[in-house]
Amino acid sequence: MAFMTLENISVCYDKKKQILKGLDLEVEKGELVSLLGPSGCGKTTTLRAVAGFIEPQEGTFCLDGEDLTRVPVHKRNFGLVFQSYALFPHLSVYDNVAFGLKMRKMGKEEIDRKVKSMLEICGLTDLADRFPQQMSGGQRQRVALARALVIEPKLLLLDEPLSNLDAKLRVNMRVEIKRLQKKLGITTLFVTHDQEECFSISDKVAVMNQGVIEQYDSPENIYRRPKTEFVARFIGFENFLNFRKEGSRYAAENGAVFSVETPHEEDALIGTIRPDDIEIDREGRRENVLEGTVGVRTFLGKSYQYEVSTGAGKFMVNMRAEEPFKEGDSIRLYLPENKLILVRK
Repeated sequence: MAFMTLENISVCYDKKKQILKGLDLEVEKGELVSLLGPSGCGKTTTLRAVAGFIEPQEGTFCLDGEDLTRVPVHKRNFGLVFQSYALFPHLSVYDNVAFGLKMRKMGKEEIDRKVKSMLEICGLTDLADRFPQQMSGGQRQRVALARALVIEPKLLLLDEPLSNLDAKLRVNMRVEIKRLQKKLGITTLFVTHDQEECFSISDKVAVMNQGVIEQYDSPENIYRRPKTEFVARFIGFENFLNFRKEGSRYAAENGAVFSVETPHEEDALIGTIRPDDIEIDREGRRENVLEGTVGVRTFLGKSYQYEVSTGAGKFMVNMRAEEPFKEGDSIRLYLPENKLILVRK
C-alpha cells in the first residue's frame, strides 16, 4: 500500500460547483509529487483537502495506513509552506522557526538543538537574529521552509512557494527545496502551474484538468509521451492532426498516410508533434509527409518559427536560421514516426 492515498475524493463549494471529481492519487514514502495544471483545475483544493482545511464530501485520505479524512488540521502534524511565507514579522528568524516546537510544549534545550540544526541545514545560521523585514524574498522563503521542516512532519505541503520570487531566485530555490527534501527524505506534495519548475523538482507529476488527474507519471514520460490532448497542449505541443485508423496506419483529414512508432490505445486518434521535431522532406517520402505553404515567419535567434498551412491544418515548425524560407514558399513537412505521438481527446 502507498504511503499516502487519496481515494475517490470529491469536493463541492456551496453544494453547486464541483471542484474535485472522484480524484485518486497514490504517493510513495519519500517522493516529491507535484500537482500541475492551469488556474481552477483543482490542484490547490487537493492540497487543502490533504492539509485538512477542506473536508471532502466523498472519499478517503490515508497516510501511513491511518485514515485522516476527518482529522482536524492541528492533529495532522504536516509542514505547510505558502507563497506568502506567512512569517511572524515581530519574531526573529530563530523564534519563527521555533514557534511550532513551542506550541508542542517541547523543552527549551530540545527546541534550541532542533532549531539550530535546522537553521544550519537551511543555511540560515548567520541570520538567526534578523527579522523578516530585514531579509530578501529567498531568505524569507528558506525561513518558511525551516519552520515547516523543524517539526519533523510526516508530510510537507508546498502551495506555489516560489511564485513571489524573481526568475533567477526561483531556480536557486527549487534546487534548494529538492536538496532539502532528499536530504531529509520527507514525502512532499508540491502545487505549481509552472511546468519547468515542476519537471525539474518532481519524482512524479499529476497533471490536473477540471478536478481530475489526466496523467500521473514521471516528468520524463509526461514530457515525451503525453496521453491526452489536454496534457499535450499544456506542456507545449502545438501541432495536432485528426486521424482515422486504416489498418496498421493512420490517415489525416487530407488523406495523407502516417505510421506511428509509439504504443497507443484504440481510442487515441489525435496525432501531435512538437515544432522542433518536424523536418523538411527532401527525399520524396510517401508517408508521414504534409505539403504546405509558408505563412508567418518569426525569428527566434538560433532558429526561425514558421506557420505552415497544409491540407490537414496549420503547423508551427522550428527550423535553423541558416536556411530560411520565405513567406509563400512551398515545402514538404516530414513528421518522423518516432516523434509523432497519439493522444486521446
